[in-house]
Amino acid sequence: MHLRLHPETSSWGGRRYLPYAFTEHGVAMLSSVLNSPRAVQMNILIIRAFVKLREMLATHKDLARKIEDLERQQKEHGQQLAAVYSIVKRLIDIPLKSSKPIGFRVDE
Repeated sequence: MHLRLHPETSSWGGRRYLPYAFTEHGVAMLSSVLNSPRAVQMNILIIRAFVKLREMLATHKDLARKIEDLERQQKEHGQQLAAVYSIVKRLIDIPLKSSKPIGFRVDE
């Protein structure tokens, strides 16, 4: 029975048709059933592709984690710099007291 229905119109759940892809475990199970040299070679290539995909995903996760760490550090440094800027600005805005001039003065 091959059903190809839209999930919106169906009254019962589940997959209506078989997927067109294997999982890594499915390929491993298939290689235990198929023994022709061509089938074994194809299964090896497919499993290598899965391994390569897993390595790429791990690399992307590491990069994403590193980017998040950099963003967090940048945010912390930004807050620290903002505090330093506000202190410097307050120091600049302090009015200078007018005091008597220092030094020798001649009255004319």
